[in-house]
Parts: sequence; C-alpha cells; structure tokens
Amino acid sequence: MSETILQNPVTVLRGVGEKLKLRLSELGICSLEDLLFHFPLRYQDRTRITPIGGALDQRDAVIKGEVLAAAVTLGRRRTLVVKVEDGTGLLTVRFFHFRQSQVAQFRQGVPIQLYGTARRLGGNLEMIHPEYRLGAGANLLEDALTPVYPTVSGLGQTTWRNLCRQALKMLQKAPPEDLLAGITDDEITLHEAIAFLHNPPRTAALSDIQQGLHPAQLRLAREELIAHQLTVQGVRDRERRHSAPPIPGFSSLSRQFLKNLPFSPTAAQERVAEELAHDMGLGSPMLRLVQGDVGSGKTLVAARAILDAVAAGYQVAFMAPTELLAEQHFQNLEAWFAPLGLSVGWLSGRIKGKPRKAILEGLATGAVTMLVGTHALFQEEVIFRRLGLIVVDEQHRFGVHQRLNLAAKGVDGGHPHQLALTATPIPRSLAMVTYGDLDCSVIDELPPGRTPVTTTVIDSDRREAVIGRVGAACLAGRQAYWVCTAIEESDFLDLEAAEATRDVIAEALPEVRIGLVHGRMKAAEKAEVMANFKSGLIQLLVATTVIEVGVDVPNASLMIIDNAERLGLAQLHQLRGRVGRGAVESHCLLLYRQPLSETARERLQVMQQTHDGFVIAEADLRIRGPGELLGTRQTGMAQFRIALLPEHESLLIEAQAIASKLYAQDAVTAQALIARWSGPRADFARV
Repeated sequence: MSETILQNPVTVLRGVGEKLKLRLSELGICSLEDLLFHFPLRYQDRTRITPIGGALDQRDAVIKGEVLAAAVTLGRRRTLVVKVEDGTGLLTVRFFHFRQSQVAQFRQGVPIQLYGTARRLGGNLEMIHPEYRLGAGANLLEDALTPVYPTVSGLGQTTWRNLCRQALKMLQKAPPEDLLAGITDDEITLHEAIAFLHNPPRTAALSDIQQGLHPAQLRLAREELIAHQLTVQGVRDRERRHSAPPIPGFSSLSRQFLKNLPFSPTAAQERVAEELAHDMGLGSPMLRLVQGDVGSGKTLVAARAILDAVAAGYQVAFMAPTELLAEQHFQNLEAWFAPLGLSVGWLSGRIKGKPRKAILEGLATGAVTMLVGTHALFQEEVIFRRLGLIVVDEQHRFGVHQRLNLAAKGVDGGHPHQLALTATPIPRSLAMVTYGDLDCSVIDELPPGRTPVTTTVIDSDRREAVIGRVGAACLAGRQAYWVCTAIEESDFLDLEAAEATRDVIAEALPEVRIGLVHGRMKAAEKAEVMANFKSGLIQLLVATTVIEVGVDVPNASLMIIDNAERLGLAQLHQLRGRVGRGAVESHCLLLYRQPLSETARERLQVMQQTHDGFVIAEADLRIRGPGELLGTRQTGMAQFRIALLPEHESLLIEAQAIASKLYAQDAVTAQALIARWSGPRADFARV
C-alpha cells in the first residue's frame, strides 16, 4: 500500500471528528488502510425486484406491490398486519412494534416497496419487520450489492458505508502495490480485490461470494493466510531458540510402569511414545500436540513421558481445564505411580492454607516432582525448582499464552518440554491454523475390547419410555448417565434442569440409586459422588455437561443426553465417549425437543451415522465454523477477515509453503504482511 496516501489517518475523511476517531481506534482502525481491510461480513441483494410469487423461503428480497389491507390484531400480543399484493401473489407483513400513526399510513391501494427476509409458512409468504417505503416514488433498490460490516454498538451501517466509499476513492489515487509480486500469479490486483469486496457490482454472483469462491476473496484470503502462517512460524521459531533439558526416553521407570499394566499399549500408542521420546531427547523444547479420539489412551502415552522426565531428575506439571477433569487425572496417575513408589501432588484454586503452603514449598525445593492441577498452576506464586515437562490436557480450553506462561517457569532461563493433549479431534486445516506452532501426533487406534456405541435419536415425547429403559438397565446390573442441559444457556438453569430430572426419575424409579453432579458443587462433594458412581454404589448419575471429559466408568453402558439439539457435535461426541469403555454393548440416546432447526437436525444425523471423531470434527467445522468449534475466545485463535475454513484449506497448504520461503529469505516482505493483517485487532501471534 502507498505510504503517502493510505497511511493517512482516518481523520482525513469527512465526518470523522475526535469522537468517531476514538471509537474507530478502539477497533484498531487508525489509518485508511486499516479501514479498507475492515471487510464486510456479508451482503444484501437490493439490486432487483422479486415477484411475491417467486420469493424463496429464508431469502432476503425487495418486494414491490400495493397495500391491500391493514389491521391491528389482538392475539397474545398486539400486531400490525399488512397485506401486500403485486399480481403474482399475496404477502403478509407483521409489525410487533409500531406506532398508531403507522397504521393510518397503510391505506388500501398505496404503492409500497419492502426489503426483508421472506418466510414461507405453508402456502403463505410472510415478512416480519421489513424495511419499507410508501408512495409512488418509493425506491429501495441499490446499484450494487449492499455491504454489511462487522460493527459495535454506536456505529451503524450507514457510517461504515460512507467511510469506506470515501476510502475507496482515495484508493484509486494510490499507486499499485503487491507484496507478493512474482510469488503468486493472481489475475486480480490487490486494489481491485479490495474495491470489489467493498462494492460488488449487481452482476456479481452472490452465491460465489457467500462460499468464498470469488477471485477477489481468493486473492485476499491467500495473502491473509500467508501472513498468519508467517506469524505462527515466528512464534514457533522463538520457542525453538530456547534451550530445554535433554531427557532420555524409555527409562527404567517407564518400562516398569508398562510391566505393571494388565494390557499392552496399542501400536498407535507405541508410535506416538517414540515421537515424544525423540523430541524430549533434543536440547530444544518439545512442542507437540497429541490428538486421539475419546478412549484412545492419550493419558497413558503422557504418563510414559512424565516418568521419563522424573527419572531424569525433573519436575512435571500436568494441567487440565476443569477441577473434575484434573482430579480424574490426579487419581489415575496416583493409582498408576503408587506401585512405583512415586507420589503425585494436587493443586487447585480450592487448596488453601497449610496444604497449599506445603505443595508450594515442595515444588520450590524439588520434593514434589509431579503436580496435577487447574489454572492454579500458572499463578506467579507457583515456582518449580526443575520443571522439565508440561502436559496440558484439552489445550483448546486454555489460551496459548497460558501454556507459554507456564513454560516460562523453566529452570535457568531454559524452557521445559511441552505436550498438549486433546480428545477433540481437529480437522487438518484447523490444526494448521490453531496449533501451527506445535508438531502433531495422532493416536488413531482404539484399545481392543471396546464396543461401538449404538446411537438413537428420540423425541422427548417418549421420555417415560426412556426412563423405563434406564430402570431396566440399572436393575440388570448396568450403570447409566443422564446429562441435562436447560433450554437457556446458564449454569444455574442447567442445575435446575438436572435437579428436576433427578426428582422425576427418582419418583418413577424408586428402586434405582441416583446421584447428582454439577459444576456448582464443592470439589469434595463431586469427588464423593464420582467415587460412589465408579464403585457402583450409584447406579444412575444425573449430571450437567461437567462430565463431558475425563470420566471413566467401564460398567456404564447407557447415556441419555437431554436437549441434545442444544449441544455442538464435539460436545455430543465427548459425552457419548463416557460409555462404551467396557466390553458390554453400549447405547446413547439423544433426546430432542421439537421444533428442530436444520442445523440441529444435521448434527443429530451425523451422531447417528458415525463414531469417527475426525469425521465428526470435519462436520462440526462445516456446520459451525472454526471459532465456534474450538471456542475462539479461549484459544486466542486468529479471527480471519477474509479466509474461510474449511473452504480455503487448499490455500492454507499453499500459504504454508510460501510463508516458509518468505520467512527464510525475505524478512522485509514477511514483516509487512504480518503488520497489514495482524495489527491490533487480530491476535495472530497468540502470545
């Protein structure tokens, strides 16, 4: 971009005073270039009139007709209902919020134009609260597609469109520029691509734009992905420059651990264990992500690496996102390591007073060699004497900066080895974006003896029959989960739903021993309930989604997920993974309430059709997008402005190769790309 024109401050635009300048700067928009790279989220097609008879369901349309009739109805709420006709059909328009003066405007025979989302209910076409203009001169048509910009409260679309129109005029005066000249062979220039996306002509194919297929989008998406990959390589390179303690693999401790197991590791576990041993034997930090489907044995692989670190005289930190999951890991590791004469420490925010002081002193002196805990592990007061390995479970629940902060607790300025685990299978494209600074290993084999879980989708009208099935399973010596989610998103409402469900089932099945676990319980209470469920004292565990990960009860063979339509595929897959952990045939019943949205219906169908976590993850990425899939706010994952996943996966692979070359050979261009696409708005570096 031109240093002389487009680096000018936004105050050169008409209408940008100190107040608007400050508002824009809060969004990272300080220059004309910043503004031009603030691209529309979507577009409205107001370029043509659509006949009422040809309007499609759930599509935006401009309708032109005459008012046939108007009246206020007094049902559950006062509604202004207007009938509009155009010779091809009849449109019903509803206003729930209106003034009495509006009612008089809609006189029979008055010409009207409307813009809104058409909905077909049976044979009838409706619009709710559309934009409208009345009279012979009414005109809602535009010459080009209308951009809709990402915005915040107080900044309307009219303001954005006005500012961007002015910036586009200045763009025409700027000399051509292409940072990737000679590297890519795009037919469309950077300036042309920017101008198109801010002002697509009426002839543009809206469907292509919605799918990210237009050459202007591909041109900019490639550049954005190259910038992102450059930043990821920078993060990775900075980490690799640190020293790390070389830790020999397959120590006598880890060999003895394997001898004590009542089973042999799978070939996939052995392969990944060898990859970890190789990385930890180097003098630079291991940065590795281990992916594995639910029940594939990731913790066992991590345990071998932990024992190698302890055998070499180093401390290990094992961090999990929730207290329940961290405690499950603590109990598993304690049971595995006790026969080896090793103890495991435990630290969470609830550990106070003398027990906390003892743990902290033990870490500082080296007496505590293994510590399992939650976010409490990366607090400033937690000081390790010889931290050699960090294990982070369900990494996507943390920000990457938290893992790196924990890494800074290494001894003598060196960094410990880092191992991230996830039971949330991640599509390749998303792994490249979100975990590009890590090497990836996949445990793609389940231990022998696991039985597939049969999944059934059931209308909640059949709840009584489902309760009867739960009773039969429990009386036959099996155990079951009943997972509750309230209709609204709320820990408190989820708890209410769980308590109400527990009471209903207890009344229907008085002979079944029922337990309740939820996120608002104290840690000791949760631990007691889980221990009783694991031992068989509790036959049915009613729970909120707090049991999503980490719970292992082989005798549990039935999972009921209430309001399953409310959950994403990854969460449904994790919950289903709580059963099928033994040799008994297991079942998962997905209870749903009508009406089902198309998205919810698709999710439930995917759950019925496959148990493959990677197939499910690809479907989840397609349905929800990357930010929703991994929880963008938690991951610190890049918020792309143009690039789409999985649609632009082929561009991502190309971008990775180009970025590697630029990073090694052209630091000036690399830094210019990073500055353009990162800026203060997008935390691409994630540090």
